[in-house]
Amino acid sequence: MRSSSFERFAGLLAILAGIAIFLYSVAFIIISRSAPGTGALLSAVFLLLSGLLSTAPLVAVYYRLRETDGPFAVWALLLTLAGGLGSAIHGGYDLANIINPPGADVPALPSAIDPRGLLTFGMAGIGLFVVAWLITRGGQLPRGLSYVVYVLAVLLVVLYLGRLIVLNPASPVILVPALLAGFIFNPVWYVWLGLALSRNQK
Repeated sequence: MRSSSFERFAGLLAILAGIAIFLYSVAFIIISRSAPGTGALLSAVFLLLSGLLSTAPLVAVYYRLRETDGPFAVWALLLTLAGGLGSAIHGGYDLANIINPPGADVPALPSAIDPRGLLTFGMAGIGLFVVAWLITRGGQLPRGLSYVVYVLAVLLVVLYLGRLIVLNPASPVILVPALLAGFIFNPVWYVWLGLALSRNQK
């Protein structure tokens, strides 16, 4: 059975996650251009926070979607939780290197746990695609939300592939998906989800 108190709690955290993701994008894409040190610090903090905040909403989504197809809902939960925890760990890795810089140029290397955003973007994108599909099939969340999640899922996978292959953050292959996902679709997904969970909407 679903817990209305947990759904309200998860709804609040989803809204906070959407805000944190938006602020991460501001820090990573805008602030870092004029103040690289401040931008790096803030983006690490908000990446860490957004990853942690996303975990409760993702569990709440699982409890909604398991009524449609349990095994697929579990798979989606595992993939999206891996993405959320990967974001938190990646942010924590960056933050640790900013606060106490190592002697070698370690921050230039990919994170050993989340190389080029494998979890943050790749796994999360695949998991969100399954989430969108289950929302469409079952109607346990607003149907319009599924369209946002489909687009977000594609953007995240493209962003991972761009970071893996192209590397240049100024390339349109990376910049366009980053702008669309970070400033629009990811915040909209979490804020809309948060409102749906808080109001116990289907």
